[in-house]
Amino acid sequence: MPQFIRAYDRLVDALAVIAGLMLVWLMVAVVSSVLIRNFGGQPPAWLFTSTEYSMFYLTLLGAPWLVREKGHVFVEVAIIHLPPLVLSFVSRFVMLMCAVIAFVLAWKGLELVISNIQGGDYDVRTYFIPMWIFTITYPISFALMGIEFTRFIFSKALFHHGSASGDF
Repeated sequence: MPQFIRAYDRLVDALAVIAGLMLVWLMVAVVSSVLIRNFGGQPPAWLFTSTEYSMFYLTLLGAPWLVREKGHVFVEVAIIHLPPLVLSFVSRFVMLMCAVIAFVLAWKGLELVISNIQGGDYDVRTYFIPMWIFTITYPISFALMGIEFTRFIFSKALFHHGSASGDF
């Protein structure tokens, strides 16, 4: 089982690396587009389309890693003075709610992908791109986020630590 967990962790890490590379691509594409316009040219249409897709993909592909690293924003003002046992319960309950919501969104995302494939839907802007290429990230990302939230439910480490100091 640890080998499966290592492989899973590598998958989440790989998706985060891809998201990071897309962020670098966004910087390059925006700077290139601005330079091309400043020199009187017209940037190629694929440049704009690729930045739109990259923003979407990098957000969803990086989200499971962000959950694992406790990188999401949360407000601890309501839990900062809770006793450790109550804090443990509250944190695990919140993670349970997050996992359920993520798995529901993964399921709905899968239904959307299937609908896109069956309907032959295309994103029609600059190019005709099958919509499932765009929406496939919904079930993948939300399922992985659901797994990450579930891991916190059963781990010794709490997602919420009850300290506003930022120490994890």
